[in-house]
Amino acid sequence: MRESEDELRALMIAGLGGDARAHHALLSAAARLLRSFFMRRHRDASDVEDLVQDTLVAIHTRRATYDTARHVTAWIYAVARYKLIDHLRRRRLGTNIEGLEEVLAVEGFESATSARMDVDRMLDTLPAKQAMAIRDTRLDGMSIAEAAVQRGISESDVKISVHRGLKALAARLKGGR
Repeated sequence: MRESEDELRALMIAGLGGDARAHHALLSAAARLLRSFFMRRHRDASDVEDLVQDTLVAIHTRRATYDTARHVTAWIYAVARYKLIDHLRRRRLGTNIEGLEEVLAVEGFESATSARMDVDRMLDTLPAKQAMAIRDTRLDGMSIAEAAVQRGISESDVKISVHRGLKALAARLKGGR
């Protein structure tokens, strides 16, 4: 069974309101979407079910971050993308999660965190639409189409917002207004 965006959104909102059955139905529907999503994007089929389960856990634990005015499928796919990226990084780097704090501290994680805070502060100086478009596409790795769906605006609006926002940031960095 394929649920529509409206049905999934209704399940999410009901689940956020405390309806356990709706939340369970949402997670079941999301699992079907995620299996398809991961099978199209990941070569190793043996990892797909692990990725689905990791993503479902993240959806469950981070459900309070969902903006009820937005498309739930875009939010689900964004969570899935993060999980896939994390998985690929772990696999490529062969990083053991145990003791990761020490590795990050030694390899400049604190300065990376500081840089991210600086970027966030700079983005906060932009109009909200421009800042969100830059965060979605440049920092969070969404495509223009995904960002447009997530924000409920046109793709050209996302492109223009990114362009104008980056132009304004460049001017500020060069000492302009």
